Amino acid sequence: MKVAFSTQDLQRVDAHFGWAKNIAVYDVRPDGYGFVRTFTFQGDLQEDGNEDKLAPKIAAIQDCAILYVAAIGGSAAARVVASKIHPIKVPEPEPILDILDKLQVVLQGTPPPWLRKALIKDQPRSHDFAADAGAEGSAEHSAGASHV
Repeated sequence: MKVAFSTQDLQRVDAHFGWAKNIAVYDVRPDGYGFVRTFTFQGDLQEDGNEDKLAPKIAAIQDCAILYVAAIGGSAAARVVASKIHPIKVPEPEPILDILDKLQVVLQGTPPPWLRKALIKDQPRSHDFAADAGAEGSAEHSAGASHV
C-alpha cells in the first residue's frame, strides 16, 4: 500500500496539504516499507483559494491509500476523499519514519476497518457471482458494514 506524507523538510509530516513543497511517498507492507519518490511543487503554494495548486498534488498521490498531513482545507479534503485516499491529520509535526514504523505494526496485526478498506483500494473487485453464491447474503452484510 502506498502512503503519502505532506512535508516541508522531507523528514516529518509538517505541512498543510495545499502549502506543502513536497509530498513523500512510501510503500508500506507488513514486513517493511520502502521509499518510492518525492514530488516537489513550486509556485505560490500558500495562496488560499487557489484550487489549481491542488490538482497536481492529487494527481501525484492518486495511487496512494493514505495521506498524512499537518492540516488540510475542506475542499482539498473532499477532493482527496473523492479520490479514495484516506487523509489523516497529525496534531503536531511527527517524523515520517515513526509513522511508517507504527503503520507497519498495525498491518502485522488486525488493521481497523478504515485501514482494511484503504488496503483494497486498487485491487480489482470480483464480479464472479457464481463463486459468491455460497456466501448468499453474508457478503452483502459485511460489505455494507465496511462502508460505515
